[in-house]
Amino acid sequence: MNKQTIIGLILIIGIFVGYMWWIAPSKEEQAAMRARYDSMMQAYNDSVQEAEAVALQKAELERAAAAGDSIAMQLLNERPAASRDMGAFTAAAEGEELQMAVDNGLMQIEFSNQGAEIRRVVLSEYVTYDSMPLQLINPDEESNMNLIFTTRNNRKVETKDLVFQPYIDNECLQGHQSRKLEDGESLVLSYRAYVTPDSGTSAVDSYLEYQYTVTGGSYEVGFDIRFHELDAYVGSTPYMDFVWKNRLNRQEKVNQGAQGSRNRNRDPERYYTNLYFKPSKDNVDNLRLGTSSKQQVKTAVDWIAYKQQFFCAILTADSLPFENADLAVSQNGEGAGKDYLVDMSSTIGMPYEGGNSAMNMHFYFGPTKYRALRAMGKGFEKMLPLGWWVFSKFVSRYFIIPVFNFLEHFNWNYGIIIIVMTLLLRLVLSPLTFKSYQSSAVMRILKPEMDAINKRYPNQDQALQKQQAMSQLQKRAGISPLAGCLPALIQLPVWTAMFWFYPVSIELRQKHFLWCDDLSSYDSILNFGFNIPLYGDHISLFCLLMFAMQLFYTWYTMRNQTQQAGMPGMKAAMYFMPFMLLFVFNSQSAALNIYQFCSISITMLQMILIRRFTSETKVRARMMAYDAKSQKKPQKKSRFQQMMQQEMERQRKLQQQQSRKN
Repeated sequence: MNKQTIIGLILIIGIFVGYMWWIAPSKEEQAAMRARYDSMMQAYNDSVQEAEAVALQKAELERAAAAGDSIAMQLLNERPAASRDMGAFTAAAEGEELQMAVDNGLMQIEFSNQGAEIRRVVLSEYVTYDSMPLQLINPDEESNMNLIFTTRNNRKVETKDLVFQPYIDNECLQGHQSRKLEDGESLVLSYRAYVTPDSGTSAVDSYLEYQYTVTGGSYEVGFDIRFHELDAYVGSTPYMDFVWKNRLNRQEKVNQGAQGSRNRNRDPERYYTNLYFKPSKDNVDNLRLGTSSKQQVKTAVDWIAYKQQFFCAILTADSLPFENADLAVSQNGEGAGKDYLVDMSSTIGMPYEGGNSAMNMHFYFGPTKYRALRAMGKGFEKMLPLGWWVFSKFVSRYFIIPVFNFLEHFNWNYGIIIIVMTLLLRLVLSPLTFKSYQSSAVMRILKPEMDAINKRYPNQDQALQKQQAMSQLQKRAGISPLAGCLPALIQLPVWTAMFWFYPVSIELRQKHFLWCDDLSSYDSILNFGFNIPLYGDHISLFCLLMFAMQLFYTWYTMRNQTQQAGMPGMKAAMYFMPFMLLFVFNSQSAALNIYQFCSISITMLQMILIRRFTSETKVRARMMAYDAKSQKKPQKKSRFQQMMQQEMERQRKLQQQQSRKN
C-alpha cells in the first residue's frame, strides 16, 4: 500500500466520521425522541395489558357460559364489537349494525354502518354465466374498507371497528333502510363516528364522516372522507392508510380442468383478471400476471382498479392524488369456493391536511366498455388489452372499435355485425392483397416451367442455381417472389387486434347467434364430461368450421406446389397448421372463430376468382415481350444482384472443390 492510498483512506474515513457527527441529533433532540419513544412504549404496554385482560375476562366468561351460567352467557353476548382502547373513538365502537340498500337502476349497493363501508355491489343489467346475480363487491370478507390512523394519545383507530351513525340530508336514520333512485336523482348518504367528549366539553361537532353520493343511472359513486373539528383528537400526520380489499369471484364459464390456469386460451377470465393502477407521472401499469404478487408504489397514484375480464371496480382520487400504495394480488383464498378467482388488496396513503379537511374520491363499479371508460378522461380504457404491438393498438382504437360501435346503431345481431366487419375489412385490404393473389395465380400457370427447373437442378448442392432460375422465371412473368408475404404482413396487425378485441368486448358477452349463446366465450355443441389435455372438455362448432375451411385452404394453395429443395417438410408443416389452430381456438371466443372462418372463406373466394380470370395468354405474352426487350437491350444488374451472383459463383466453386476431394 503506497503513501497516496493511505492518505486517501484517511481522508475518506475522516469525511465519513465528520458527516456522522454533523447529522447526529442534539441532546435536546435525543431527549425529545426518548420521551416520544417512552410514551409510545407505554401506550403499547397499556394496550397489550388491556388486550390480555380482555382475553382473560372473555375466557372466564366462556368457561362460565359453558358450565351453564346464564349471566355469563348474557354478558358474553352483550360484549361490544371492539373492546380495545381507541382513544376518543372508543365509544363509537359500540352500537347496532344497520344496513342501507340503494338501487339506482344500474346497480344495487348495500352500505353498512359497521365501518361505514360498501358491503355489496350487484350490477342489475348483468348476470353470471349460470344466471346468478353478478356481485362485483362481495360481502365475504370481514371488512373491505378500513381507514387507519392514531389519536393524540397514540391510540390506533381502525374504522372497520367503528359503528357509524347514518344520515340522509342531516336526518338521522334508524333501522334498516332501502331507497330506489330514478335517473338523475341523487342521494347523499353520510356516516358519522363521533368522538367521546372530554370532561366539561362538547363534541357534537367533532366527528369522522364517510359521505357517499349515489346518482340514478350512473355507475359512479362519490366517496369523501371528512374530518370535522378533530384537531384535538387526531394525531398529526401527513397521510393516513386506507385499506381497500375485495374478493373477486368467477363471472364467466370455464373448461373443466382449466380452473387455476393462467393460459389465455384455457381460462380467459383468470388471464384478464389483474390489479391496475395509474401513477400520476407515468403510464397505466399492472401487477405481474399469473401468480400472487405484490408491489410498493412510492410515488403519487391517481387511481387503482380491480379488473376482471368484463367488469372492474375503480377508486379514483379527485382533489389530491394518493401519496403511495402497497398493492397485492393473492390467489390463495382460505375457504374459497369453486368460483373463487383472486383476492386483491391495496393499502393507500391518503393525504391528510388536518383541521376540517376532506379526502375527495369516487368509485366506479361497472363494465369495462371501451367507449364509456374513455369518456371519463382518466385513462381507464388503457386497462383493456388491445394487443402488444403499436400497430395492433392503432387498428383497434381507430378502426375496429369505431366501426363496431357504428354498426351497433343498426340493431343487428352481433354475429351479423362480426360478419359485416370482416367483409368491410377484407374490402379495405383487397387492393393491397390483389397483387399477391394474382402472383399466386400466375405461379400456377408457370408450373410446367417450374417443374422443368426442378428437374434441371435435382441435387441439393444446386439449390442456388435453381433459386436463380426460379427468380428469373418470375421476373419474366412480371411477378415478385416477395408478393406472397405482403398480405401476411398487412393482415398480421389486424388479426392481432381482432384476437385481443373480441374476447374482452363486453358488447358480445352473453349475446346469442345461431347455436351460440355467448359470443364472448366458446360455443359448445357437445360436452365430454371430462377434459382432454390441450383441447378441452367440449367441441366448438365455429372452431370446427374454421378448422375445415383452413384445411381446405391449405390443400387448395399447396396442391399445385412441388416440394422445394432444402425444405422437405414444408408441406407437412402447412398441413399441420390447421390441426394446431383447432386445439388453440377450441376454447377461444365464438366471435373470434366466426371472424377467422369468414376471413378464410373470403380469401378463398378471392383466390378462386382471380385464378379464374387470370389469362394464361396474357402471361405468356408478357414473358415474350420481356425476352424480346432483353435481347435488344440487356438490363443492367443492380449492385445487389451483382453481389448475389458473385456469392452464387463462390458457392459453386466451393461445391466443385468439395466434390473433387470426395
